[in-house]
Amino acid sequence: MRLRNLLTVLTIVSAAAVASGQITGDALGVHDFAPTGTSPVTGMRPDACSYCHAPHSGLNTGLWNQKLTKQIYTTYSSDTEKNVTQQPTIGGPSNHCLSCHDGTVAMGSTVVFGQVTTHGSMNAQDVFGSNMQPTHPFSMVLPLKDSIDLFSSLAANHRTNDATGAVTLVNGNVECTSCHNPHVQAKDPVALNFLVLNSASGALCLACHNPNRRISGQVNPIEDWSTGAHATSTAKISQSASVGSYATVTANACESCHAEHNSAAGSRLLRGLNEQDCIGCHNGSNVSPMPAYTNVFAEYASPKVGHPFPTSNNPHDPAEAVLLNNNRHATCVDCHNAHSSQIVATFSRPPLIRISQRDIAGISSTDGTTVLTPAVNQYENCLRCHGMSAGKQVLPIYGYFPNRAVSAGDPLNLIPQFAPTATSSHPVMHVSNSAFAQPSLRTRMLQLDGITQGRVMGTQIFCTDCHNSDDNREFGGTGANGPHGSKWTHILERRYEFSQTATPGGLISNLFPTPDLTITGPYAMCDKCHNLASQVVKNTSWTYHSNHINDGFSCSTCHTAHGMGATSATITGERLINFDVNVVAANNGQPVSYNRATNSCVLVCHQTAHNANGTVTHVTLRTGFSPRK
Repeated sequence: MRLRNLLTVLTIVSAAAVASGQITGDALGVHDFAPTGTSPVTGMRPDACSYCHAPHSGLNTGLWNQKLTKQIYTTYSSDTEKNVTQQPTIGGPSNHCLSCHDGTVAMGSTVVFGQVTTHGSMNAQDVFGSNMQPTHPFSMVLPLKDSIDLFSSLAANHRTNDATGAVTLVNGNVECTSCHNPHVQAKDPVALNFLVLNSASGALCLACHNPNRRISGQVNPIEDWSTGAHATSTAKISQSASVGSYATVTANACESCHAEHNSAAGSRLLRGLNEQDCIGCHNGSNVSPMPAYTNVFAEYASPKVGHPFPTSNNPHDPAEAVLLNNNRHATCVDCHNAHSSQIVATFSRPPLIRISQRDIAGISSTDGTTVLTPAVNQYENCLRCHGMSAGKQVLPIYGYFPNRAVSAGDPLNLIPQFAPTATSSHPVMHVSNSAFAQPSLRTRMLQLDGITQGRVMGTQIFCTDCHNSDDNREFGGTGANGPHGSKWTHILERRYEFSQTATPGGLISNLFPTPDLTITGPYAMCDKCHNLASQVVKNTSWTYHSNHINDGFSCSTCHTAHGMGATSATITGERLINFDVNVVAANNGQPVSYNRATNSCVLVCHQTAHNANGTVTHVTLRTGFSPRK
């Protein structure tokens, strides 16, 4: 009688399933192990269901027939995951799946029929082994804990946000069958991964993960996903990219960056570690149509030099502090939030952060430590590394580094150099000071060709107006915007030479006499904003500019490029004057000095002594730099 009732129930359920169209002709798909099945594994028994189920004497729930795995797994862990995973319950739904998919129990090892002879083997990507770190977390410690990036219903009443009811929690937990229906392969006709629903555009992930949830004082790491480039781009993805099942970026959605199983990076299920996760698409070859400026990794190709990628000794981690102390790296996600980043269509005026960096963190320039989530201004994101952080280094790969006569202490801390209290500075972190108006300043910045007028010169500038890809789109090129990489030193957008000498006060080794003031010349970076030909060389702001430039000295000998953030009794610091003491030296024991009122300096440069009375004298490089007799 009990058997008759069971068969009746199974018949009714089966009929209902067929009537609803949920089971199609491929119902079992590659789970059909019968001799004529479509699986890479085939067995001697013709009844496909019997490899997993037995109508009599099966194990526990589901009349299970496959012998159960007793493997102990390395479970998923993450320093940003609130829910802790544990060993799946023996006989539970995930243990059922793993009895084949961990590779420890032979296919066809049945309870009722013994070992059924099989041929073939599972595809390698379908065997997970004992390491579940690179697999989406499941079998978690109950009750589930709430998190801002999840729908509150998961923890509150054990329900997902899937309106169809296909994505479910099993006994309040995430299990394999929350996402997979082992009886129907093609509910998602593209992925063909036994998904419980068609997961194009991230539908399966968005059943649990909520990008629109906001709680005061908390940061949702996937906020603004629905309007981000990776959720809206219709560009097609090449199969060679191997970044997911679907044809377009929009349809691929979460899968473009995350792999639900066997991810390369482990935590957070990234397909590649740090920037390797982005290079699959942003290498200019795997997505079409993809504008040239989205080929970001072209900016790192030799002979260009870019921000340093992390090594095994200093990897990026989402849980790390926003102020990057002693952790010198610059991954894509230090400056871009892949969930919300948008393509810049219109270039906004400074200092506001561009939408390509939307929802990225930053550091306040007020104190150098206050975390801003998100950053409002572009420079706040730069201050994660270029402000108060410890462990900053001068790396030779970026070129010569000047040694300024007046320093606020840490020469790599840009906050005092750009501060409103600085004696003078480029207007990055504050508006320009009209008291120090520059007669050489153009009304519009020049494009990369050095001729065409670009953005209107405002009262403030970006860090990226100088530190930018040498072929950036904003100023007339076709490459990526921002300080990704450049053929010029210090990731500068244009050529900027630094005068250098073996001995302070000695002969400068790299003079540029009869200067080239074009875009190919040594002053190209300055000429973007300052009209050198009609103003500087003609001595509009200083009587001796033409003498120094025609003799081949660079701007860096006398001017700091950022600002003078400390006071000095001998150097007023106006108009960014702050000498490079690797190049200039004291004159007869007198400190290097500059007086704006008299437009005079006291120092020795290129074996020439500049004296307090305004005269110049040729000197030899002896102690004290005595004038030659």
